[in-house]
Amino acid sequence: MTEPQLIRVADLHKRYYDVKGADLHILRGVELTVQKGESVAIMGASGAGKSTLLHLLGALDTPDSGTLHVDGASLGGLSEEERARFRNETIGFVFQFHHLLMDFSALENVMMPMWIRAGKTLPFDREAMALLDEVGLAERAGHRPSQLSGGEQQRLAIARAIANRPRILLADEPTGNLDEDTGNRVAELLHRLIDHHSLTLILVTHSPSFAGQMSRVFQLEHGQLTPLSLHRSHG
Repeated sequence: MTEPQLIRVADLHKRYYDVKGADLHILRGVELTVQKGESVAIMGASGAGKSTLLHLLGALDTPDSGTLHVDGASLGGLSEEERARFRNETIGFVFQFHHLLMDFSALENVMMPMWIRAGKTLPFDREAMALLDEVGLAERAGHRPSQLSGGEQQRLAIARAIANRPRILLADEPTGNLDEDTGNRVAELLHRLIDHHSLTLILVTHSPSFAGQMSRVFQLEHGQLTPLSLHRSHG
């Protein structure tokens, strides 16, 4: 049986204006559907709009026109409060730069989304420790991010991203700031977590080998998505 559409994008447009007022038409009628449980990679040159598309899918920004449905919600019709709740409950974000809270421990970083969703008075230590154990950081729970290596920081960011059991994981160059071996281990971790937590993954990457491990690959060029055929090297 075909899985239901989790993401449906139709004729999506987004433009910005630079400091001189020039019109930058970044996304020009993007079309995309993603089924529950799929993993999708988006490639393209720097400045092509890959991160812009990811931000729209994650309700971090709003489109100028077009249809954008994610998990049954029309994102264009949500209030700011509804968008914040949608991000907290439905979407997990992983960025190239980890955006970790440097004054908090690894354990507290993972618990932070749980606190935001349900209140800081509730104990989430056990759930957060289970996630740290899953990404191989249980012994580093009391360390602050500055005491972790780059690969450990990214694994911590991934654990935080899935803390609230999101349905969709959006990853923007998650291995782009890592050496090849560390990046490969992070990629393997993402695959394990996708399977174990039944996640749908939308990945932005410059790496053809990483992209080739996904269910489908698209090139973002001239503001539109085009399917690519890459050899799948995973599993």
